[in-house]
Amino acid sequence: MLPSLPPALAATLDARARGLSRTDAAKRQAIISQTYRAGGGSIDIKTEADALAYALARMPATYAAVVACLNALTEIVSDFAPTSLLDCGAGPGTATWAATQAFNSLHDVTLLDSNPALRALALALSDETTRPLRYHLGDIFAMLSTANAADLVTASYMIGEVPDPKRAALADALWKKTRDTLLVVEPGTPAGYARIIALRARLIAQGAHVIAPCPHDDVCPLTSPDWCHFVQRLPRSRAHMALKSAEVPFEDEKFSYVALSRAKPDRRPSRVLAQPDVTKIAVTAKLCTPAGLEIATAPKRDGEAYRRFKKLDWGDGVD
Repeated sequence: MLPSLPPALAATLDARARGLSRTDAAKRQAIISQTYRAGGGSIDIKTEADALAYALARMPATYAAVVACLNALTEIVSDFAPTSLLDCGAGPGTATWAATQAFNSLHDVTLLDSNPALRALALALSDETTRPLRYHLGDIFAMLSTANAADLVTASYMIGEVPDPKRAALADALWKKTRDTLLVVEPGTPAGYARIIALRARLIAQGAHVIAPCPHDDVCPLTSPDWCHFVQRLPRSRAHMALKSAEVPFEDEKFSYVALSRAKPDRRPSRVLAQPDVTKIAVTAKLCTPAGLEIATAPKRDGEAYRRFKKLDWGDGVD
């Protein structure tokens, strides 16, 4: 799947942006982003204009990150065909858009969030003719307690909005509703990675198996100040560039994630943890392998290995 927004979604967002003051939207987006960075979640998204400003600024990058995670998941479990989705902390429905693009098998889609403005926007953007969905408002713990289990459960950029003392209980609640696979995505910061690692360890202790990015269920071999994160480059629309006062037509979204399954996958490739270093002499790649960290080198004199390593990107799986 490509990281750019689906044409129907991009066109709808662009159409809505035409009636929006770019200056006003940029101010709203700046306030919302500051609140998110401070851990305040979506409390500043109160109106239709707030929700649209947020979607224009963040939906492309969030979608691209979720797509990258789903691509990694389906590369390993190619026959995964979920029929039900539970999107927790759904916001404007970004992860739902990514999942429904990835899996034609989905026909039972439920979204959960506490923000009325984001829910209204998600419903306005949804393609309900082909993907009927239910979007519930309320406290995430209360809604999870009554929600039906789903083949695929997503929690995209929402763990950080939950107070730290409640995150363990949230991990348990998400896993309880996971019939097959749970995907959790967080910002690619040391704090986002720490939240992923804590959830990962807790759920492995309850019988979960990692699909991606890790090639094992063991303790993460990285040590501070290093942390596991990836980068997805995505194109920027004119509206996106104007809103962010950007000068380049692309954005690099950093994210951390884990995909967990009830069943242990048949294969788990090693993972490229940074952009490989390519010289005329050799290609060197930092890998997370089933045996731990490894710095793998393909010298140019080994033509086949050199050509193969030159094609590697940050985040790729390597058998």
